[in-house]
Amino acid sequence: MRRGLFIYSWCILGGILLPLNAQEPQMQDSLPHSDNRRLSADTIKPLTGEKTAVLMDSVITTDKHKFKPDSKKAVIYSAIFPGLGQFYNRKYWKLPIIYGGVLGLTYAITWNGRVYGDYNQAFRDLVTGSGNSYKNYLRPNQTVDDYGRDALQAALKRKKDFYRRNRDLAIIVAVGAYALCMIDAYVDAQLYDFDMSPDLSMRVAPVFLPPTSYSKASVGVQCSINF
Repeated sequence: MRRGLFIYSWCILGGILLPLNAQEPQMQDSLPHSDNRRLSADTIKPLTGEKTAVLMDSVITTDKHKFKPDSKKAVIYSAIFPGLGQFYNRKYWKLPIIYGGVLGLTYAITWNGRVYGDYNQAFRDLVTGSGNSYKNYLRPNQTVDDYGRDALQAALKRKKDFYRRNRDLAIIVAVGAYALCMIDAYVDAQLYDFDMSPDLSMRVAPVFLPPTSYSKASVGVQCSINF
């Protein structure tokens, strides 16, 4: 009787403690999950928000400071001084070419002009008899009669015309180069942000045209442009 009462008491006690032990791990497990969920939400939001703000700032800063030259300013600068328009367009590699051409044309104009002036003065002195600069083009101890007055006059005239033509040609080339420099600055400013498509290509290949009732067989070159 006592043994049965003892076993019955332990069964009742075990039935009471077992649900308590089963509920305690669930409460402990539920708390960390809720805390982790709350913690992850709190930590991810500030990081995500901060990253988005940085990206927005970087995009705005990039668009704000993007350089785009003005074509009118480029032409005006190039007209004021050759090469200044290319410097404004940030095409610095063109400056040595421009200034090399300026120096070469300046030297050609001045040198041909100086030699033309010498021959022109000698020709005038020989024709008018007002000077003797023509003697600089005679050999030592040679007179005009030895050389021939008409021959010397023709030689001096031919030389002065040659160097005058070279001087005038150099001036024309200089004016053309000045205008080309202005056009180049304008085109560079207009096409500064022009994006060339990578699909643009040109293909040149030989082609054979068979004979027809209207023409004979022929061979030629075919050019195709893909864009």
